[in-house]
Amino acid sequence: MLERCVGFRPHADRLVDPAQAAKAAMRSVARRVLQLQAEADALHRQLAALIGIAAPKTSSLFALGPETTAALLVAVGDNPDRLRSEAAFARLCGVAPIPASSGKTNRHRLHRGGDRSANRALHAAVIVRLRYCRRTQDYMRRRRSDGLSKLETVRCLKRFLAREVFNAIRSDYEALAT
Repeated sequence: MLERCVGFRPHADRLVDPAQAAKAAMRSVARRVLQLQAEADALHRQLAALIGIAAPKTSSLFALGPETTAALLVAVGDNPDRLRSEAAFARLCGVAPIPASSGKTNRHRLHRGGDRSANRALHAAVIVRLRYCRRTQDYMRRRRSDGLSKLETVRCLKRFLAREVFNAIRSDYEALAT
């Protein structure tokens, strides 16, 4: 569709005609969209290359693309020593479980504090894993049959992924330090 709009040839001397003016506007917007897409693609390639250098183990985890890995690296910052455990990383990402039990129920909810972009990155990775990873799908089925809701199971998956990511980030930072 964009290529078709770029191909419009409005008559410059008849721009008072609404059809010619629309062609000119659509051609201009389509050119700009294609230019921005090319720029975004170039930036995506650069980010992927930088992430591959800075955090190869983290970026190799299933369902972690360059944007998700970058969000998690930004959340950790350049001082990973402040995160002494994977529980601290989970709290930083807003995926630490908090008891939310009352009466006969025994359940947890997610800690709502922490870095929201890191939480969103973990959530996106869990959704991708639910879609494409057989192990994750089996886990979801098993936990649902145990009586957990889908939301609670996603919470468990986010916590598990935070543990995986923490270990990968720590090894990446150790490799950078040496």
